[in-house]
Amino acid sequence: MERLEQVFEELDDKPKGKTCRAMKGLIEEGSEILQEDGEESILDAGIIVAAQKVEHYEIASYSSVRTFAHLLGQNRAAELLQTTLDEESETNELLNRLAESTINPEAVRETELAIAGSNR
Repeated sequence: MERLEQVFEELDDKPKGKTCRAMKGLIEEGSEILQEDGEESILDAGIIVAAQKVEHYEIASYSSVRTFAHLLGQNRAAELLQTTLDEESETNELLNRLAESTINPEAVRETELAIAGSNR
């Protein structure tokens, strides 16, 4: 948020806030998973998916705005936006590593056990 405020200060402009319905929907989707009952590892996998959807949306948004800033010759704004973009990408990679190394394999095991149990 602080970086965005810096960008607007440097552009001598003020942000005009508007609710993003897409992001709101992604957050609601993640909140719904938190309310569900089920195997913890399967719910954790769903939470990671929801979090990555948010990260991917943010990455796309910051990437686009950074590119516009660069094309407009607003190099300092582009730098600030790139820093945020890098952080969002790092968070996404962290979620990938967590999902691939621990959460998803556990969710698959739980799913296989549930399927095996229902076939008996």
